[in-house]
Amino acid sequence: MKENTPDTPGSSGDALCDKTPTFCRADNIHVGIPARLARLTIPAAGRRPLNRANLPPEALASFAFQLAPCALELDGVLPLHRPLFDRLAGLNQAPARAQLFRTYMNAHFQLDNPGALGFSASARIDRSRLDYLRLLRGWLFNAESREGAILKAWVESRFGLLTRFHRGPVGDSGTASRIAFEREAGAGLYTTGALEAQIDLLYAWSQHELARHGDAPGQSTPHLTLYRGLSGARTLPGAPALEDGRHLIELNNLSSFSASRERADEFGDVVVSCAIPREKILAFTGLLPGLLQGEEEFLVIGGVVAARREC
Repeated sequence: MKENTPDTPGSSGDALCDKTPTFCRADNIHVGIPARLARLTIPAAGRRPLNRANLPPEALASFAFQLAPCALELDGVLPLHRPLFDRLAGLNQAPARAQLFRTYMNAHFQLDNPGALGFSASARIDRSRLDYLRLLRGWLFNAESREGAILKAWVESRFGLLTRFHRGPVGDSGTASRIAFEREAGAGLYTTGALEAQIDLLYAWSQHELARHGDAPGQSTPHLTLYRGLSGARTLPGAPALEDGRHLIELNNLSSFSASRERADEFGDVVVSCAIPREKILAFTGLLPGLLQGEEEFLVIGGVVAARREC
């Protein structure tokens, strides 16, 4: 049977192959959710055909993933860093695990030794201090910064979800906005010390912490209830409201959410709440105590989600 993926959310398309990852088991994925809504994913123009994760872009960006999330793993990351996670398993205190993670990152990526990475006093560009921590601080200060472009480009590379907004709408391949975005992200990555690989390990570490005790932000379910301030209409075309009043929206490939409804109200005309799967969280304030302090912020990987208007 021919496999088909709707070009736009809400389109029916032809008959779907029952082995298509996005749509498999959509009929019984969640009580009260029609299969045609569970099948919704981001448009083909918003994703790459391939990625470096264990699920294809169309599947991990679908509403079905929010309803029934499963573990996301980046190719080769856990096997390469297995000794780190074996040692983490023996530490019961979160601060001790955070210290071990920082020590490992510094040693593995030589973050305290710029010379080992090829930097010298005569180098035309010295980005030896641009590491995973500076990226996160840059995002927390301004998600539309160069650091924000690098993190969004990382999501494109690893999960196959294209950036649709960075200081403004980002168009398709070949458009001026897409070229400008790729140039900024590429320039930010130039001469850095395996920066994308650092983010790979940061994501795996975040997942480890979220899964281990569920103590961020104190919930024991597979989802975190997070809030985001929005401006303008963001609902998916052709997608009616759910029976409980929630609407389906398409998130940018990386977005900021907050655990605080009050803080989210400062960043948009409308505040919405979403049940975000833990697997969609790249990092969060408090992950590294004393280093990543902020407004209870979470970096959330995009896709289709059901959102409830709070105010």
